[in-house]
Amino acid sequence: MKKILLIQPTPYDNEGKLIKKKKLYFVGLALPLLAALTPKEYEVKIILETIEQVDFDSDADIIAISSMGHAVVRTLAIAKEFKKRGKTVILGGYMVSLMPEEAKKYCDAVVVGDAEPVWEELLKDYEKGELKEFYKKELTKLETPIPRYDLILNKNIGDFLPVQAGRGCPNACSFCSVYCLYKTRYHRREINDVIRDIKKVKELGFKKFLLLDDNILSDRDYMLELCREIEKLNMQWLSQCSVKIGEDEELLKTVAKSGCIALSFGLESISKESLNSMNKAWENPKEYPRLIKKIQKAGIDISTEMVVGAEGDTLESIKATGDFIRENKIVVPRFYILTPIPGTKFYEDMIKENRICNHDMYSYNGTEAVHVPKNMPPQELTKAYWDLYNDVFTMRSILERTIFHSEFFKRPLTFIFYLSVNLYYRYQIKRRITPNII
Repeated sequence: MKKILLIQPTPYDNEGKLIKKKKLYFVGLALPLLAALTPKEYEVKIILETIEQVDFDSDADIIAISSMGHAVVRTLAIAKEFKKRGKTVILGGYMVSLMPEEAKKYCDAVVVGDAEPVWEELLKDYEKGELKEFYKKELTKLETPIPRYDLILNKNIGDFLPVQAGRGCPNACSFCSVYCLYKTRYHRREINDVIRDIKKVKELGFKKFLLLDDNILSDRDYMLELCREIEKLNMQWLSQCSVKIGEDEELLKTVAKSGCIALSFGLESISKESLNSMNKAWENPKEYPRLIKKIQKAGIDISTEMVVGAEGDTLESIKATGDFIRENKIVVPRFYILTPIPGTKFYEDMIKENRICNHDMYSYNGTEAVHVPKNMPPQELTKAYWDLYNDVFTMRSILERTIFHSEFFKRPLTFIFYLSVNLYYRYQIKRRITPNII
């Protein structure tokens, strides 16, 4: 029986050491899904490097490695080592899809974009000894089998599993890799198929799931119907969407009633000028506090993703971002330095304007300025970024956003969990490791 080893790499920290954890809460869906797409005549194994060791002496015939964010540096290092050992190496994921020619230097074949339309063809080519360098075919409909959750159940993962509702996004944010790959295309799965996967997660003994979708709010009717079906399953769930959900009382009520306990919002910035420069002009930061309060009142906790270093950002606005987080009691905030990832519109703009000051794309990790911001030198942006993180994760700020939260006595165990997350993030920040969900 032929064997395939699927690897989800972990990033390096600022000292070049692998980031390791005892437990991985947010498990990616790509590898269990790829395993489900693989013919039964193959034996498949998954390695989650954040909590496991990569076995470079593996007897697998094919090594397939994913790439996400700055973990792509580790992706290429693993690929290089397996190639040395004579293995057939396949690379995929959004980071190598943005730079396939570069990725090809380290492997036998690159899957550009979605794997569903090409994975079967790739394996047949491998069996014939006729692997192509690149496999790329536009996804026309998102139909997937039940992911091979069984391959990760024996690992030290969190108390929820991922389920996908949609892929792609109708928006065109200049810094976003999703836009680069999908060009405003958005594919949603049939609701019956989504519910099928949620039921599978429940059968496996889980009471929670992570609903994956880059912009589920873009189809209100779909979200309403999906939530009504989810409600029948008596499960809790987490997801991400636009903060504008706070403007739709019926939808917000339906989402909360269906079991949604937390949502992550890519607010990006409290500067309207910065949002405009990122092609995210539809967002109004003045409305953020009102919308956040409505969502919290519905019983849904909030996590945020924000970037610093855009066109409207100043040292004062970055500092004010910390005040915004505290005042709005954001339980799990995360920040990144706006980074011109090759392949994105932002990268092209910075190249045209000659504003990239670090051309070593393998050093890009979202924690150090690699472009020249409009209102400060790169070094000051990097310092302001870490100052922001240290400010938001002081013990006082952590306690104000968790233990002293107005909802604490209604859900004490939940907020004690958020406290532990914040304390771990604080530990990472002190080591100059940006908190992440790998």
